[in-house]
Amino acid sequence: MSKILIRGAKVLGGRPQDVLIDGETIAEVGEGLSAEGAEVVEADGKVLLPGLVDLHTHLREPGREDSETVLTGTRAAASGGYTSVFAMANTFPVADTAGVVEQVWRLGKEHGYCDVQPIGAVTVGLEGKKLAELGAMYESAAGVTVFSDDGKCVDDAVIMRRALEYVKAFGGVVAQHAQEPRLTEGAQMNEGVVSAELGLGGWPAVAEESIIARDVLLAEHVGSRVHICHLSTAGSVEIVRWAKSRGIDVTAEVTPHHLLLTDELARTYNPVFKVNPPLRTERDVLALREALADGTIDIVATDHAPHPHEDKDCEWAAAAMGMVGLETALSVVQQTMVETGLLDWAGVADRMSVKPAEIGRATGHGRPVSAGEPANLTLLDTEYRGAVDPAGFASRSRNTPYEGRELPGRVTHTWLRGRATLVDGKLA
Repeated sequence: MSKILIRGAKVLGGRPQDVLIDGETIAEVGEGLSAEGAEVVEADGKVLLPGLVDLHTHLREPGREDSETVLTGTRAAASGGYTSVFAMANTFPVADTAGVVEQVWRLGKEHGYCDVQPIGAVTVGLEGKKLAELGAMYESAAGVTVFSDDGKCVDDAVIMRRALEYVKAFGGVVAQHAQEPRLTEGAQMNEGVVSAELGLGGWPAVAEESIIARDVLLAEHVGSRVHICHLSTAGSVEIVRWAKSRGIDVTAEVTPHHLLLTDELARTYNPVFKVNPPLRTERDVLALREALADGTIDIVATDHAPHPHEDKDCEWAAAAMGMVGLETALSVVQQTMVETGLLDWAGVADRMSVKPAEIGRATGHGRPVSAGEPANLTLLDTEYRGAVDPAGFASRSRNTPYEGRELPGRVTHTWLRGRATLVDGKLA
């Protein structure tokens, strides 16, 4: 590989510096650097971050290639500044065996736009009745350490306890989709004033909070790690805060859309705003932002959930739940967290790269921007302002809630181990 000199970048938002990449590694960081024969990238004060890591992505392959593939999903990831994504298990067939997780892992290796780490299912077929082959998936070529039935809750307390006990043996983590199924039967949106006015089935906050409360206590009892997917309510924040103060080994994520959007958008009856868990109230949104800022919520994860046009272009009740998010995540975080003064860029790097890499054990990712470290990097033009146009997305699906909305920031370059995957906003 040739040398690359990134000139005048604000590393983690600090003073402008030069960064020299030599092969797969950062060779030097400083001022006034030069390198004979190096390709020069003029950063002009753009912000340089470690490559982003998404602990919660739906790539849909195998089985739903009409909505996304590993290739299109990783292209979307590179466009959004990601160098590593964790692919959820709710594929067809379900990623509940060593064979399926290895297939997804190898597809990621083959396409190369970012590293793909499969997440294994907790239970066979996501049915919540029998533990999947957790040990075999961990020992496979994919080396799975994160397990989740995301899309469904592991609602059986005995099964959840057994899963926590099992993964403890090799330092794995169970990522729980916290949704008590009986409390959410027929639910269409957040339970509250808006759902009552619209006559749509309500999804109460307690359906999420009760599962989180149970699972942090189970994790404490077993002495294992639990991770809470897409936390969405102020009450959930308080439970996680309490659990951490008690020394329980719990981590939690929030999605960009739960940091910005509220259930008021359901008044449009536009199914693009239908998501699981549902958009909550303004009070919840503000609580989530504060919790991300103070570290109660550890990371931002996209829950990138692509759907084909026909699954969203229908009446609200019949529409699929989910939103694409890889290509807009950093912009939403800039607007909700940086421009509000809640996080600086070093904090963003921690929540979107360092911590997710630690939770998922993504080797070589989430590392400091310093000499000797892997050259997994993202360059962001923070001065950019523009309306979101899904026609330009790399994702195969277009179900974004931000179409036409002006968002700040644009990823211009992404490097995976020194190789450019995005150059001047275009896929390499």
